[in-house]
Amino acid sequence: MTKFETIQKHIIELQRALEGTKRLVILTHDNPDPDSISAACALQFLVKQLLNVPAIMRYNGIVGRAENREMIRGLKLKIKLLGKNEIRPTDKIALLDCQPHTGNVTLPSRVNPLIVVDHHPLRKSTKVQFYDVRQDYGATATILAEYLLGTALEIPSQIATALCYGISSETQHLGRGATSHDINVYSLLFALANKKMLSQIENPKLPREYFKTLNRALHHSSVYKNAIVSSLGEIKTPDFVPIVADLLLKCERISWSMCLGRYGNKVLVSVRTSQKKLNAGRFLRKIIGKRGTAGGHEMLAGGQVACSSMADTACEKIEQDLTTRFLKHFGYKEGGEIIPLLIEEAGKV
Repeated sequence: MTKFETIQKHIIELQRALEGTKRLVILTHDNPDPDSISAACALQFLVKQLLNVPAIMRYNGIVGRAENREMIRGLKLKIKLLGKNEIRPTDKIALLDCQPHTGNVTLPSRVNPLIVVDHHPLRKSTKVQFYDVRQDYGATATILAEYLLGTALEIPSQIATALCYGISSETQHLGRGATSHDINVYSLLFALANKKMLSQIENPKLPREYFKTLNRALHHSSVYKNAIVSSLGEIKTPDFVPIVADLLLKCERISWSMCLGRYGNKVLVSVRTSQKKLNAGRFLRKIIGKRGTAGGHEMLAGGQVACSSMADTACEKIEQDLTTRFLKHFGYKEGGEIIPLLIEEAGKV
């Protein structure tokens, strides 16, 4: 079966799943990133234009990263925080860039999704009528973009721009975890995208809180062999955790980074690596174990552990244990020397 035939098969199956649907509620994962947001835009456009199904885009948590807020503002994307009791009994639910019962999406009680489209490994808990889960894709946005490209629909510049940024941000400009699928789709969409808006999204003005958190991150980062760990303490936006994990991986001679932060009665964890031998997603799930949830890909992963109290001592214990378990992989033993990232030079202030 050719790729075109596969796409047509998925669209037919999607149409069957949506038969009789009065309204589709498209949910991203909590605290959505550009990949999930742009995928939601593509699905909303597809089901409305091709299948005549009205759809709304919603999320839980916050959109904290400056680039993500600029993306929504600049492209005038109609995605909003899910309101209490907003989901009607007749609504159908689609989950994008996430799967049920994995800890990174908040579903109202007794609400089961109809549709799942994701690029993370397929979970046993994903038992829905329609799913398209492709682990060999670098972004969920790529999957939905292929749907659009496989139809006769004219893709608006707004949607193409969103998808371009979704793919680019998820794969670090096609350099991390991107496959031929992502590269081919990105090149087709880029011709339709608003280049000026893409640049504007990628280079937004940053709030002072960003620089305060960055300062704290650098002064609370420690190195052991080729691994680096940073603890941010309590943070105002969960996006700071992956931002710092990405940044610290750029440090010379570092091939693994981990960042922790406290937000919403949880300890959030992000892991990044430049090595592919040890899958970051599986690695973080092993570190966190049954105390929380985690997921990811070869080179990046995220997870969370509930903290019954945000008191320093309770959270510090969780963070210290996660840090120790992380560093043990690199030969660290308790009591071993960990070097601060920032060491003041003698005679300089």
